[in-house]
Amino acid sequence: MAKSTYSKVDEYGFKRPDDFNYEMYDNFMSQYMRVLIRRAQRWSTLKGDAYKKSGTLKRFVRKGIPGDRRTTAWMHISGAEDLKKTNPVNYAYLTKQIDNQQIIETIRIDLPRTFPDNIFFPIDERLPAMLYNVLAAFAHQNKDVGYCQGLNYIAGLLLLATKDEEASFWLLKALVERILPQYYVATMTGLLTDLDVLDELVLKHEPLVHRHIHNIGMPWAMGTTKWFVCLYAEVLPTETVFRIWDCLFYEGSKIIFRVALALIKLHKQEILRTSELGELIGCFKNMRNHETVINCHKFMQEVFKLSGNLSNSQIEKLRRKHKK
Repeated sequence: MAKSTYSKVDEYGFKRPDDFNYEMYDNFMSQYMRVLIRRAQRWSTLKGDAYKKSGTLKRFVRKGIPGDRRTTAWMHISGAEDLKKTNPVNYAYLTKQIDNQQIIETIRIDLPRTFPDNIFFPIDERLPAMLYNVLAAFAHQNKDVGYCQGLNYIAGLLLLATKDEEASFWLLKALVERILPQYYVATMTGLLTDLDVLDELVLKHEPLVHRHIHNIGMPWAMGTTKWFVCLYAEVLPTETVFRIWDCLFYEGSKIIFRVALALIKLHKQEILRTSELGELIGCFKNMRNHETVINCHKFMQEVFKLSGNLSNSQIEKLRRKHKK
């Protein structure tokens, strides 16, 4: 497959790396297009209260939400729609309360750093303005979190997926306040706890990998902080991230761990071949290029197969054990 067959920019505006494997991508897309058509047909059969939790909806979400349904589906399955309806003030009002100069300045500094390789942010003046509004409105109404680096990547990707500023705000609010533990507070207690939970899960599921990583001396924070804080944005291919978020919005934060275990299991041999810290960190950074990771449909199948029967109750039990 000649490199000219596909654009050097993906459908979400991100530039493909120089070593992008176009032949592998072509093989994936020739299959995935059929999957997308089939999934769109299946989603069209949902009637009535389509987003009420059920075995059928869970199965549909795991197999992928069609792009044109994502905004509505995410709003309902995440609880963001309920937040919007029950909140005493609306989003327009919140955007008019932005007055904290320190928060404003910090967000404005981070805006140019958010997806600098994405073509849509520089050429579409609305996107940076929308991103600023979402982040600033959220920071002003949530005093415990305010603004934290990492939120810009999540909000930016929400905007690219939904093209809807208000929906992106409520989805961000649902993620930070309902779905995730305290990743974004100043002490980052939720993140520190979850890194310890990951450590225990890897010890249980992949003891050889666990021992190897500890022998080399890589703290989990060094290799996986972005997995948790950015929810795999800036870590994995965009469509793969959106497939992860489909499940995250429906099933909760256990999905972050299921993806982490799948990535580690898929890269087990590469991890074990490393002999020093730089190699190991490079291995973690290169996980986005694995053929199965690029094939987002196959990857999500592997996520639920490789991570075993991991429930939210199990994760909460481990969080209580390791609580900081």
